[in-house]
Amino acid sequence: MRFIGNISGKTDAKGRVFMPAAFRKILQAAGEQNIVLRKDVFQSCLVVYPESVWNGVMDMLRLRLNRWNRKEQQVFRQFVSDVEILTLDGNGRFLIPKRYLQMVAIQQEVNLVGVDDTIEIWSAEAMAREQLPVDEFGKAVEEIMGEV
Repeated sequence: MRFIGNISGKTDAKGRVFMPAAFRKILQAAGEQNIVLRKDVFQSCLVVYPESVWNGVMDMLRLRLNRWNRKEQQVFRQFVSDVEILTLDGNGRFLIPKRYLQMVAIQQEVNLVGVDDTIEIWSAEAMAREQLPVDEFGKAVEEIMGEV
C-alpha cells in the first residue's frame, strides 16, 4: 500500500477532515476499516497509519524493544500510549481530536501528504516552514543517491 501526493484540505468546526479520494481508494482496496492516528516522533505533524501498517510497526517495535529493559519499555509505552483508532464516516471524513490539532497547531488549512505506507497531516504553515529550499533539497538528494 503506497500513498503519494500532497493534497490540501480544511478541517471543519468539529475538527473533521476529508480523507482525499485517492487515499480512500487505496484504503478500500486494501480492505482497511480503521486508521490509527498519532503525533509524529520527529516533526510537528500527525501520522495516519492504516491499521495493518500500524500493527506491523507494533510488531517490529515489540521485536526490537525488550520489555524487561526499563528504558526500552518506556519508549514502547510512550510510542503507543497516545494514539487514536479512527474510522471514516459515510462521507469519507474522520475526526481529529482537539488535543491532536493543538499538538501540531492546526487551525483549519491542512496538507495531507502520502508518505509511502502512511499519510502525514500538516498545518499549511508548518509544512511551508519544514520544506527544504529547492537548492538544498537537490543537493541532499544528490548526496543521498550518489552513495548508492
